[in-house]
Amino acid sequence: MPRLLAWVVRIAAVVPLLDFFHAEREHHASARMDVVADSVTFLVAVLASAAMIFLAGGLARRKHRAWVLMIVVIGAGTLAHARAGHTLALVVNLLLLLALIWARDDFTAASDPRGRLLALRVLLVMAPVSFMAGMLLTRHTAPTSSVLQRSSEVFFGLLGFAPDLNFTRASAATLTEVGLNGLGALTALLVLVAFLAPVRRLPGVTPQDEAKLREMLTRFGAQDSLGYFAMRTDKSVVFSPSGKAAIAYRVVGSVTLASGDPLGDNEAWPGAIAAWVDDADRHAWIPGVIGTSEQGAIAYSRAGFDALELGDEAVLHLDEFTMEGRAMRTVRQAVNRVARAGYTLDVKRQKDLDRAALAEAVKVADQLRGEEVERGFSMALGRVGDPRDPEVVLARVRDGEGRLVAVLTFVPWGGDGLSLDVMRRARDSENGTVEFAVTGVASEARKMGVARISLNFAVFRSIFERGTRVGAGPVTRLWRRILLLASRWWQIESLYRANAKYHPDWVPRFVCFRVARELPRVGVAMLEAEAFVARPRWRWLGR
Repeated sequence: MPRLLAWVVRIAAVVPLLDFFHAEREHHASARMDVVADSVTFLVAVLASAAMIFLAGGLARRKHRAWVLMIVVIGAGTLAHARAGHTLALVVNLLLLLALIWARDDFTAASDPRGRLLALRVLLVMAPVSFMAGMLLTRHTAPTSSVLQRSSEVFFGLLGFAPDLNFTRASAATLTEVGLNGLGALTALLVLVAFLAPVRRLPGVTPQDEAKLREMLTRFGAQDSLGYFAMRTDKSVVFSPSGKAAIAYRVVGSVTLASGDPLGDNEAWPGAIAAWVDDADRHAWIPGVIGTSEQGAIAYSRAGFDALELGDEAVLHLDEFTMEGRAMRTVRQAVNRVARAGYTLDVKRQKDLDRAALAEAVKVADQLRGEEVERGFSMALGRVGDPRDPEVVLARVRDGEGRLVAVLTFVPWGGDGLSLDVMRRARDSENGTVEFAVTGVASEARKMGVARISLNFAVFRSIFERGTRVGAGPVTRLWRRILLLASRWWQIESLYRANAKYHPDWVPRFVCFRVARELPRVGVAMLEAEAFVARPRWRWLGR
């Protein structure tokens, strides 16, 4: 019903304008333009229609504030059309008003409690800015008018009326009217956006919830290589009614973004998914999932989601992994070259390292980070040397002079697996240092009882692989070219090739969404969560 009413509102927003122009069709063109420019009724109808189109999006997400504002807007529009005698528009508005009142119980989604204060801040900033811009504009278009006259007309012009000043020419009057009306509309739009802002949920997990998550990882952590990344401090968690399963997520804008598979008992996954979706609906968030496995995608599909393959995870099975053979010649040569340069590797769990060694690893890892932004959300823990992670494996590579030049960390993947977290090396280290570390970890991990290692995630790996084959179709080749272009800024192709050299097993990962129209917003939230893009932060708004 909310989505249906949203579309009806969009249609109803256009009907009044069509009805108005239809009623004026018999008038002479110049007379009709005079009516359009001077009619308060027409201006009210235009503003009401624009507000209805914007608020329709809030109705589709079942926002209570959007419903309240829509009642006010349609009420004002109904009075305006009744006064103007626009029968069709009047009937449409009355029917829509009754439908909104009848369906009032469907519009329960909350907006940000601070939205009122945020809207007030926007108004207090934008209103003076728009007014001063209008004064500067009228200073050039109507220089003979007094300041008092210009102040009054700018004020009413921002409200949508046509200014009445001593303009130098007719085009100046049109420019001023369009400019002032546009500034007023922009101010109103920004205020509405702030007022209907989605609820912001600060990330964080209570000590009790963290204990539950760790218990789930102990019992069911072997199911998903990304499970341990649920322990990130920038995620929240929702549990199934039974408490046997959970979903870790982060709210990014208007999207609640989960990562990996649900944690815990598979039989309790539907309850956790339902609880997460209910929480999203209560706050008008769009639910999306990044990096779920095929098993997780099936569970989400049963809950009404659609799934799209995002890429593949590289997994090394250590009982099959070997450095022998022609296929591994490139890796083997790189490892031997680094070894001849005097490089050494030390692989231990964090609990087995003393404070000095951990402190050194943390310091060097921070120094080796190439950017200020810490990338990763679905496949990164985001911390090194934390006492909460005693089972994390830390690999340290030193050059011939004993300098620490590379740090790799691997989080637990159940009792017999590891999942790559941090991989950093000095730019001036020997070429092949990463291969030296990865193969060394694979060798040492066997002694720790590890049977499998998850490496990096390769986005759209199949496109790179199929795009170079003989007979690849034009669509595949085009996609490959687009991805190669994107790789200039993001490490898409390089991550694929860095993983492919080890000849791993490729495990598909999926992105899940409810309807196709929500996929773009889920995609933007994924890019922001993974720190590939960053939205502007307005400190004066507290956002």
